[in-house]
Amino acid sequence: MKKRNNIKQELYDQCSSFIANRFQTIQNTINEIQESLTSETKSSAGDKHETGRAMLQLEREKAGTQLAEIEKTRQILSKIAISNSSEIVGLGSIVYTTKANYFIAVSAGELLVETNKFYAISANTPISQLILGKKAGDEVQFRDEVFKILEVI
Repeated sequence: MKKRNNIKQELYDQCSSFIANRFQTIQNTINEIQESLTSETKSSAGDKHETGRAMLQLEREKAGTQLAEIEKTRQILSKIAISNSSEIVGLGSIVYTTKANYFIAVSAGELLVETNKFYAISANTPISQLILGKKAGDEVQFRDEVFKILEVI
């Protein structure tokens, strides 16, 4: 059981790092936009200046929205208890299937733990929606493919 919790901890840590990196990237973008807005002086081409400022404002709003999304993602990840294990697929489950291995947490893409490949996916992705509430031995059809859940941790 210790080894399995290590895998879950490693996946959790990788998801946490992914979120931290995304947060930092977005924060840097916001800082750069803010600098551009404050350092831009009124140029002789007034209309061009106003258009540039408006575009920077839009970029700042977009980055602010991304920041709010990453904060929501961080909140979801914080709800996962690594030590919890269940036979039924839920948030925080590691799911081994005949198709792929999944970590139901946040969308962080492909993760490697030792030599095993896992896909970190959020609970609202189509594949998650199909496997949530299922257990080992259940079969699931996704698009034109049928796969079996081998193990849930």
